[in-house]
Amino acid sequence: MPSFYITRSLEPVLQKASSEFPAVVLTGPRQSGKTTLLKRLFGERYGYVSLEPPDIQLSASGDPRGFLEAHPPPVIFDEVQYAPDLLPYIKERIDADRAENGQYLLTGSQNLLLAQSVTESLAGRAAMLRLLPLSRREIEKQPHRALPWERTQRTSQKAPPPLSFGPLWQSFLRGGYPELAVQPGRDNAMWHASYIQTYLERDIRTIRQVGNLRQYQHFLQLLAARSGQLLNLTDISRDLGIAVNTAKAWLSILESTFQVIVLYPYFANVRKRLVKTPKVYFTDTGTLCYLAGLKDPAHAGSGPMGGAIMETAVLSEILKTLTHRGMDPRIWFWRTSAGKEVDFLVEADGKLVPIEVKLSATPHPAIAGSIRELRRVMADAVLPGYVVHPGDVRLALGEGVTAIGLGEV
Repeated sequence: MPSFYITRSLEPVLQKASSEFPAVVLTGPRQSGKTTLLKRLFGERYGYVSLEPPDIQLSASGDPRGFLEAHPPPVIFDEVQYAPDLLPYIKERIDADRAENGQYLLTGSQNLLLAQSVTESLAGRAAMLRLLPLSRREIEKQPHRALPWERTQRTSQKAPPPLSFGPLWQSFLRGGYPELAVQPGRDNAMWHASYIQTYLERDIRTIRQVGNLRQYQHFLQLLAARSGQLLNLTDISRDLGIAVNTAKAWLSILESTFQVIVLYPYFANVRKRLVKTPKVYFTDTGTLCYLAGLKDPAHAGSGPMGGAIMETAVLSEILKTLTHRGMDPRIWFWRTSAGKEVDFLVEADGKLVPIEVKLSATPHPAIAGSIRELRRVMADAVLPGYVVHPGDVRLALGEGVTAIGLGEV
């Protein structure tokens, strides 16, 4: 565990889940802080076993009942995707004492494989939660700060002052993984290089669809270069010399290992024909910047990837904030065939909050045109919207649209 601990927004949700379910499954990308969080909250009362070492895997798969007898609840089983055959026997133990909650805390970094195994073995017995890399509000020690559309004077928590250009873009280059946050002296490019290599060797090698890891890494780099754009897998597959179905399978792997967010267009009963192609964003700005070959804050902020990085930062913050409340975020984008576009639509209380992201720190009413058009077309289904920029200016941009700085998100 690091000497400096950052409080996570998920803590109360995790504690509540452990008091209401016999098991809790905590998923999320490698190095997002799952083990640290569980040890912090439950380490004094729970046993701990990592299932990643090969000898432990052999023990768990060779004699699962004996293994569980040797590690009785309450216990944390880390990286349980390495021993999925253990899950039916955990179910057997739970069913022998169904009234006892908080018996098993399980972690995993491969949602697709793990969710299938849990659904088959622990349906109704386990709460499924996700821990993503640190949000800005967690780093800023305001883990429960409300989102802009949730705030009232009574619940408002003032955001820290905005970072100037250099520190802001440096924070994007570093990203939100806890190791980099608690060790500011670490070289972020070196860390991300090691992370990608570890991800490829430990997570991707266990998934059969990927044979050529070098080609897969090239796929990652091509996705990074197209971040925030309409995704054309046909073009990418042609550039790589692979089948489109292979590209689709690889994208699914990235999504299930929490590396990317696939954002789909919002469909509503409107007369305008809407674009149906999705967009892809990386979950972490640091991963995006590393794969795009960006190492200098000035180059990142002023170069052609600046807008995509800023959009990634906003989307990632909203996604992390909602996910760490134990929710399943519902976020889309809106784009018509005529080119009108709103970057993000976030569902809140059955309605939609439109959000546009701009690189300019000098907002003016013209940049809110797409949100005004959306509100005109969809009327009561849309709540007041926001234009998010990197500065600290809060400004009304006309009826139903406000410009806010990134720090307010």
